[in-house]
Amino acid sequence: MNAALPTARATRATQRLLQGHRPGAEPLRVLSASGQLGYGIPADSLARGMARQPHCIGADMGSIDPGPHYLGSGTLAAPLGMVKRDLALVLEAALSAGIPLVIGSAGTAGAAPHLAATVAVVRELAAERGLRLRLATVHSDVPADTVVQALNEGRLAPIGPMAEPSEADIRACRHIVAQCGTDALARALQTDPDVLIAGRACDTAIFAALPQLLGYPLALALHMAKIIECTSLCCVPGGRDAMLAELDMGGFTLESMHPQRHATPASVAAHALYEQADPHFVEEPEGTLDLREARYTALDEHRTRVSGARFVPRALPSLKIEGAARVGARAVLVAGVADPTLLQHIGPVLAAVEAKVRELVPGPWQLFPHVYGHGAVRPLPPEHRSQHEAGLVVECIAPDSELARTVAAVFKQNLLHHGYPGRVSTAGNLAFAFTPSEMDAHDSHRFVLYHVMAQAPLDNLFPVTVEDINGSTTH
Repeated sequence: MNAALPTARATRATQRLLQGHRPGAEPLRVLSASGQLGYGIPADSLARGMARQPHCIGADMGSIDPGPHYLGSGTLAAPLGMVKRDLALVLEAALSAGIPLVIGSAGTAGAAPHLAATVAVVRELAAERGLRLRLATVHSDVPADTVVQALNEGRLAPIGPMAEPSEADIRACRHIVAQCGTDALARALQTDPDVLIAGRACDTAIFAALPQLLGYPLALALHMAKIIECTSLCCVPGGRDAMLAELDMGGFTLESMHPQRHATPASVAAHALYEQADPHFVEEPEGTLDLREARYTALDEHRTRVSGARFVPRALPSLKIEGAARVGARAVLVAGVADPTLLQHIGPVLAAVEAKVRELVPGPWQLFPHVYGHGAVRPLPPEHRSQHEAGLVVECIAPDSELARTVAAVFKQNLLHHGYPGRVSTAGNLAFAFTPSEMDAHDSHRFVLYHVMAQAPLDNLFPVTVEDINGSTTH
C-alpha cells in the first residue's frame, strides 16, 4: 500500500456499490480488516485482502469485554497512536479502491466521546493528507429517561446475574448506549457515505448491513458477519489477520488472508460458541439467527463453505443496553508474599489489618484484596493454593484519590509489620516490585445496565450525522 492516502477522488462509494453490484452475478466479497481496531492490523494480510478486490471493508473497533471503565470514563482502551495507524490503513485501502468502509463500536465503548474521538482522528488524517470523503456517523447514546420508562414498564431484563437498577442508579450512569443493529446502519448507508462510523453497534451489523441493502438473505449475511467480525480468530491457528468472505445467495466461503491460518469446518463451527450461551441461536435487535441447520463444508485445507442459516424476525425490536457509573477513585497496592506461614493465615491477616486501618483512617472507603495463587482468578481449593509464593493486589476505592492513596499506604505499612502466629522475622512480611508500591489506578466504574430493552423505540434512537470532510455538516 502507498504511504499516503489519496488526495482526491470521486466519492460516494456506497452508491457505486448499491447501483453496480447484482446479487447472483458474482459473489459479494466482504473483507474484515480488524476484530478490534487500534491494536494493530497486520498490513501484509490486509494487502492480500485488497488484492482480491473486495466490494467493502468492515472493522470492529470496540467491545464491552474490557469492563465498565471505558464506558463510564468516556476514554479509549486502545492507544491513540495505534488507533491512528489502523485507521490510516483501512481508510487508505477503502478510498484507494473506491469501496465503502464500515466501522462499528467506535473508540471501544461507542458512546458520544468515543465516537467524537474516533471522528477526530479521521479529520486529522484528512487534514494531514488532503483527503476528501463523505463520512456518516451513527450515534448510539440512549437518554436516561428512555431507560427509566422501560424499567417502569417492565421492559428491561438483565443479562446474567445483574441487579435490577433503580431510577437513581440509571440516572447516575455517566454514559448509556444501545447496540444498534443492521437497520440503523442500513439507514446510515442510504446517506451514501464513503466511510460509516457507528457508536455502539452489534458486531454483526458492521458486515451485514450492506448485504442486506443489496438483497442478500439476511440469515446468511448475519451468519457470515458473526464469524468474520473477529477476522482470523475462527481459523487454525487463530490470529488477527484479515478475513475474506465471499457471499452468494446460497451461502458463503471463508478464507483467511494469512496463508498459514486455515478456516476449517471444525474451527468455523466452533466459533459459533464465541460469546454465545447457546451456539444454535444468536439474538439480534430485529430477530433471531437460527443456526441449527447450518452446514460447514471444506473446499480445501484453507477454505470452508457455510450455508443453512435461517432468520426469524422479531415482531418488535429489542436492544442490548449498557450503562456504567462511577464508584470512586482507585489506588492499588502491589506486593508479593513469600512466607509459607503468612500464606497459611493470609485471609485472617488481611481482615485484621483492614480493621486496624479503619481505626486509623476514617472515611467511606472500600478495600478489595486479590491474592494471586490463592484464588484471585477463580476459586481454588486449599490443596491447589500456592504454599510458597503469592501475589497480592489490594484495591482501595474512595471518593477521591488522596483518600484512596492514604488508605493503600497505611494498609501497606501495617501489613508489612503485622504480627501473626508463627512469624519468624519482624523485618517485613512483603516484597515490593515497585516503589512507590501504591499507585493511582484511575476511577473505578461499575455496570449498572447490562440489560435487554424489549419493544425498543428505534424511531427515536440512533440519529445519523453526515459530514463532507473539508465541507459542511448536515443532519
